Amino acid sequence: MKKNGLFALVAAGLILASCGGKSTETTTSAEQEVAATTENVFAVDTTASVVKWKAFHKGGFAPRWGTLSIQNGEISVLGDAVNAGSFVIDMQSLKVDPASVTEEGKKATDLEAHLKNADFFDVENNKTAEFKITKVEDLAAPLAEGEGVKDANKMLSGNLTLLGNTLNVSFPAKIDVVDNTVTILADFTVNRAEWGIKFGTTEADPAEWMISKDIEISVDVKATK
Repeated sequence: MKKNGLFALVAAGLILASCGGKSTETTTSAEQEVAATTENVFAVDTTASVVKWKAFHKGGFAPRWGTLSIQNGEISVLGDAVNAGSFVIDMQSLKVDPASVTEEGKKATDLEAHLKNADFFDVENNKTAEFKITKVEDLAAPLAEGEGVKDANKMLSGNLTLLGNTLNVSFPAKIDVVDNTVTILADFTVNRAEWGIKFGTTEADPAEWMISKDIEISVDVKATK
């Protein structure tokens, strides 16, 4: 399989669509205990929710971007705040935006197929990714201008599972509970290698070092009562 010129990496996360600011780096740690849900549960609206991703060739060249769909999920609310929840991402829904593939002879559909094969996400054997909330805390301090999602008010932590590997991730998010609707917005950056997403056989392999390990993730999740 040809590796030349395929600059794609996706996280899946992963997980969470506001693209206006600079993404913040995610803090990662070992898998944590999942937060207990309450009786006040909101169902994720899969038609109104989306995960967006963007990845680059080293040096920021040849960006690729696209979307992933949320298959199902629920958000738990305690009082007037989100306290728990989870959602499942359909890795088979991975899409590459044709506008990001401008080189002559290259097609977004070919890139989609490559990302789904065993070189990257092995979708045949890993049809879904999952995010389970472990903690929601008030943001200690406002984000700097242009960093992360606008008006972030919480620090969201959760177990993110990709390729069968689970790590706990923490990142700023804007979480609002208004009447019968919960909205979660977040922009952040993850390191694909931490989940074992490696294209090259070694760090010295051009197929690996030519592709940035950082992936920008943008999440827009809506849930209703």
